[in-house]
Amino acid sequence: MTAPILNTKIMNRHDLTCRLVAKLKHEEAVIGGIGNTNFDLWAAGPRPQNFYMLGSMGLACPIALGVALAQPQRRVFALEGDGSLLMQLGCLATIATLAPKNLAIIVMDNGVYQITGSQPTSARQADVAAIAAGCGIRASHWAADKEDFERLVDLALGTAGPVLIAARIDDKPGVGATRRDPAQIRERFMQGLGVRQPI
Repeated sequence: MTAPILNTKIMNRHDLTCRLVAKLKHEEAVIGGIGNTNFDLWAAGPRPQNFYMLGSMGLACPIALGVALAQPQRRVFALEGDGSLLMQLGCLATIATLAPKNLAIIVMDNGVYQITGSQPTSARQADVAAIAAGCGIRASHWAADKEDFERLVDLALGTAGPVLIAARIDDKPGVGATRRDPAQIRERFMQGLGVRQPI
């Protein structure tokens, strides 16, 4: 059973992203959704195992699913905003059906499409953790606070998934900006996953 949204504290996306990255010790892959989610991932410390989405809402989870299936020995995290996840809700049912044990999804929920002008999303009414649980991702939780977020990340790193962690965040903009070079992002990521050698 998921924790109620009302019991969660509002946190900061960059702070939570830094807390996640600090726990990654085994070349875990991280797929950052578009906009502020990947800006904060970049600012938390560029890693060759990070993939930064550019201009394609809702695809962080499907890409992370593909990586998790292709490399079942590697832990994979998808970092997604509530607006992007709502555009691709069907991926949750697919993830539940395929049930990759190495996949975790972190949803940063501020209730707005922040990068395009802070228009409200339907996540203000929708409980993304409950939706994920209803799709079959039983380990779906709201992070109550920073300490609980870290506990849930440890759970995702140490137990079989899939896991979904939802966090309520403030409306602060992302820190920094990803270098917008798709070819470079792809090549670096493929090298980071060990599937391509540097040219």
